[in-house]
Amino acid sequence: MKIKVAIPAAVFVFGVAAASGLLYLAHANAVTAAITAAPPPPVPVVAGVVAQHDVPIYQNGVGTVIAYNTDVVRAQIQGQLISINFTEGQTVHAGDLLAQIDPRPYQAQIDQFEGNLQRDQAQLTNARANLTRYTQLGDKGWATPQLIETQKAQVGQLEAAIKTDQALIEAAKVQLSYTRLTSPIDGVVGIRQIDVGNIISPTTTNGLVVVTQLDPVSLIFTLPEGVLTQILRQQQASKTPLPVLAYDQANSIQLGRGALALVNNEILQTTGSIQLKANFPNKSRELWPGELVNARLLVTTRHNGLTVPANVVQQGPNGAYAYVIKPDNTVAMRPIKVAQITDGEALIDSGLKAGEQVVVDGQYRLQPGTPITMLHGEAAEEAVAQQAQQAVIP
Repeated sequence: MKIKVAIPAAVFVFGVAAASGLLYLAHANAVTAAITAAPPPPVPVVAGVVAQHDVPIYQNGVGTVIAYNTDVVRAQIQGQLISINFTEGQTVHAGDLLAQIDPRPYQAQIDQFEGNLQRDQAQLTNARANLTRYTQLGDKGWATPQLIETQKAQVGQLEAAIKTDQALIEAAKVQLSYTRLTSPIDGVVGIRQIDVGNIISPTTTNGLVVVTQLDPVSLIFTLPEGVLTQILRQQQASKTPLPVLAYDQANSIQLGRGALALVNNEILQTTGSIQLKANFPNKSRELWPGELVNARLLVTTRHNGLTVPANVVQQGPNGAYAYVIKPDNTVAMRPIKVAQITDGEALIDSGLKAGEQVVVDGQYRLQPGTPITMLHGEAAEEAVAQQAQQAVIP
């Protein structure tokens, strides 16, 4: 009796399980069909176009600004400073009076030598007159030859004494001129090293003040030795100094434009680099001695070069790549070779063609084949601004 009841129960349980499986399969197929039927939404991106134009090729290095001329104003004589005639930081010109040493001892010396000169000139006048008389007497036989020769020697001695007096006067005048401490160059004076009333001399360690010429100004920077051949060939080909640009440490503000003046005559073996020197006009004084700046040496210009915004270039395990927008508004990942990135612009060696559309912003949501929609106007500007803000967050 129990066996008759168990068989229908087993059949009932099996039927329920089968029905449940069929229901689950039907639901799964429906969900799969729904997913298949609904494609992913297009990803909004900012697009750009591969441009073609002449592109300057730079070699980038780091350098230090140095003054074109730097002079320490020192005393050439010893004396007491009686006046300071400049203000620290003042712009001065060559010959401007910076300080005055007490001139009285040196003026007194000149007066003494001039007195000696007048005395010797009077004695010479008398000696010449005596020589004339002795000569006349000698012609008549009334004066001995020895007396005449002695008088001639006295005249010659006094003439030499007068030349000595004149030389001493000139030397004393030179010494007197040294009491005026003047600027040897056009430039800017620094911190005063000695105060009024002190004794200054040639042995004073720091001198009076340092005068620095700021216009023009020089920049010494280094580049890898591997670019030396390219630089020398370009110098020979152009026959003119190569342009050099100076930028601030952030590499965002141009501080000046100058010309290459020197390629050093040896390579620094410890660093494998070559030193170069460029001169810059500096009327605005944006370049300051001792300042660390970024230098860009223009070595050549690539004609009809391909460029894209720097944000187009992405880095992956296999190197640089970019997302190219295809005609069906999907993207393809394409490997590229970048020659340089300067001022937000990337120069492309290979991988892109002129006129192609590329993704400038929004790459983080893309994969090959992803559909996209291009943003324009304010929406594109806002997306780029958000990307820039995210880039500065550590």
